[in-house]
Amino acid sequence: MYFPNTRMRRLRKNGLIREMVRETRLSPSDFIYPMFVCPGDGIREEISSLPGTYHFSVDQLVAEVKQVQALGILGVILFGLPESKDELGSQGYDDQGIVQRAIRAIKDEVRDILVLTDVCLCEYTSHGHCGVIKDGDVDNDATLELLAEQSLSHARAGADIVAPSDMMDGRVAAIREKLDQNGHQDIPILSYAAKYASAFYGPFREAADSTPQFGDRKSYQMDPANGDEALREVEQDLAEGADMVMVKPALPYLDIIYRVKAEFGVPLAAYNVSGEYAMIQAAAENGWVDGEKVMMEALLSIKRAGADVILTYFAPKAAATLQGL
Repeated sequence: MYFPNTRMRRLRKNGLIREMVRETRLSPSDFIYPMFVCPGDGIREEISSLPGTYHFSVDQLVAEVKQVQALGILGVILFGLPESKDELGSQGYDDQGIVQRAIRAIKDEVRDILVLTDVCLCEYTSHGHCGVIKDGDVDNDATLELLAEQSLSHARAGADIVAPSDMMDGRVAAIREKLDQNGHQDIPILSYAAKYASAFYGPFREAADSTPQFGDRKSYQMDPANGDEALREVEQDLAEGADMVMVKPALPYLDIIYRVKAEFGVPLAAYNVSGEYAMIQAAAENGWVDGEKVMMEALLSIKRAGADVILTYFAPKAAATLQGL
């Protein structure tokens, strides 16, 4: 028997020893902060289902990004609320679109922060789906060119990384070809490679005004029951030229994060999505849990599972906690 010669509690005796042998550590540089930009001036409106998260006009967004950068967070990812919507989501790939204007404004005023952009049409289409509708469903191949144009528009505006989240087959190859043909061969693609048709996206739908007007997204986002399929999706996106891949959501899919990291060993992001965030916030506000401790434990679990980068609405609060602010 190992006991009593081996006593596992010896290395838990006090805080300094626990710190010395700690296997997984969080840093502000692990986080990417999702931000929502809207038309107008002087707008900073809290999103009711995402307390502590806001809709920002471009001027207010830039001011917030400066504070985010000061906390040591390396990047933000932008989601846009357009001035108008149509069947093809044309504001999404307009060089004067809301995200494109936000990219240029950030790059003009904030140094040393990465600007990532969500490449998808759901925020811009009148029907709320992620592409061109044909016979009541999203037409995969007809959507690819629009996603490629959106990526190119973001790159022209100054985006550092484009992140397609639509889950169309072949979109990474289409985007890579479009970027390369137009002199943006150095722009990385962070693919939402394993994105599930999850019930945890509810608050985001309010924040991005992207609820489908009919049906659902189960024909293009993944079935939550499937794990092996996620590895096939990741393998395909890497073969098409993805530089990084993402698993979304994070907490209900820690097993997928672990499997992807173990199988491929590539830079891996995980999205701590709106529903995960909102549940912790609601429980904390009701006094049912210690919000700060649960936040940090949840983020730590995502990194321990294998994520190199965590997209999270907790980013500013978590970064401040880590710095003792």
